[in-house]
Amino acid sequence: MNTRSLKFQLIGWYAVVLVAGFGLLGVATYLALQSSLAASLKENLLRRARQISQLLREESQGGNEARVGKEIQARYAPDLNERFVRITRADGALLYLSSAPKSQSFDPATLPPPIVSDQAETSRVAPLVGGRKMLLAAHALKLPGGASYLIETGAPMDEVQADLRNWLRFLLAMLPVVAAIALGGGYVLVKRALLPVDQIAASAQRISSHNLSERLPVAKTGDEMERLSVALNHMIERLDAAFQHSRRFVADASHELRTPLTVLQGELESLVQEPRLTPECRDRLGSALEEVGRLANIVEGLFAISRLDAGEAATEWVPFDLAQLAAATADQMALLAEDKKIRVTCTASMGAWVEGDRARLKQVVVNLLDNAIKYTPENGAVGLTVKTEDSKVVLEVEDNGIGIPPEALPRVFERFFRVDPARSREQGGAGLGLSIVKSICAAHRGRVEASSRPGQGTRFRVELPSVPVRTNHNQSQRNHEH
Repeated sequence: MNTRSLKFQLIGWYAVVLVAGFGLLGVATYLALQSSLAASLKENLLRRARQISQLLREESQGGNEARVGKEIQARYAPDLNERFVRITRADGALLYLSSAPKSQSFDPATLPPPIVSDQAETSRVAPLVGGRKMLLAAHALKLPGGASYLIETGAPMDEVQADLRNWLRFLLAMLPVVAAIALGGGYVLVKRALLPVDQIAASAQRISSHNLSERLPVAKTGDEMERLSVALNHMIERLDAAFQHSRRFVADASHELRTPLTVLQGELESLVQEPRLTPECRDRLGSALEEVGRLANIVEGLFAISRLDAGEAATEWVPFDLAQLAAATADQMALLAEDKKIRVTCTASMGAWVEGDRARLKQVVVNLLDNAIKYTPENGAVGLTVKTEDSKVVLEVEDNGIGIPPEALPRVFERFFRVDPARSREQGGAGLGLSIVKSICAAHRGRVEASSRPGQGTRFRVELPSVPVRTNHNQSQRNHEH
């Protein structure tokens, strides 16, 4: 997946936010559980301290203070319950200290001394050996006679720490699960949310200058996607109107120029045959006649392109064998190549059936062969190949001529683009031949591409959709050399 794509970023942020939210919730729960368990243990210890305080009050009023320790041992048995009890007088004298528990989990004598406070009840945490902790709760008692005591009770926090460790393990174990759910759920949600975007992109990919009448799908959701689709459709509508206006202008201008150019060419041809003309004047008229003929060719090319853009080629489609058409055209173009002593080779696999306008596809073959012959030096070679590949019919024209520079190769199908303007002008080229080839191929749902190595030659490859064979002719190889 592209890490810079919107889908990846949305899934990533969704997963990060969800996992971070789970982590924050887990930490908050951990702290709340810690506080709750500690508060519960503290309340139990303070309740025990109050009970011992009441016992101490009763025994002191009866003059039996010395019996407090025995009563505590008899009633609460701190050593058996792993509890800590310490009673201290106001002067710091120790009245009672519980003995070490039978499990030897802590030593009461090593616990920190009591802390005198102005508050009636306090609590604190004391460290034990091995990283363990003990919670100490203190209750202050003041008797009417002026005697004061500090009653401390304590208990190890082993169970609290064990519960917290279990909860922490649970959080760590669930974190990958939550992350997996976040990624999977984020992928599904983002994919569903961006499905209209994919549909819009797929539809926009199919729209070109030849089918601007198509529109993008509009989901009636009332959200940003609907507004985006509507805005893009309005933009395509404006582009369609602009393209239609441009096509009509080119078609109308070309059509209007054909007649005066034809008349002008005829007048110049008649005038150049006038016997009274001087040689200098005849040369000038001949040059003007060449320019008029060149201009007429440009107008005819523009007119052909405008008709192709308007969909004229689709009105005369018939199924035919492109191999036969290419072979016949190669025979005709061989006469043009004889003047430069160029050998034209045609290798065509019969049965390469396509559907389209025969005249227009013949124009493709003529233009490509003419272009190859023009830019191939004397004693060179031009090869024409027609074959079938999968569901396509492929036509290739290859020469060993001067080639095309790499920087000019992407622009060879642009209108009026010429690799060498001066040389193209000398040879009568106007830069429309390959543009017409591209328009014809696009009108036939095909494509054309060029590859070249300067000084070694150029290859043009045309791909057209194939149709089922309409004849019983067997596949054969036909080679022509001229």
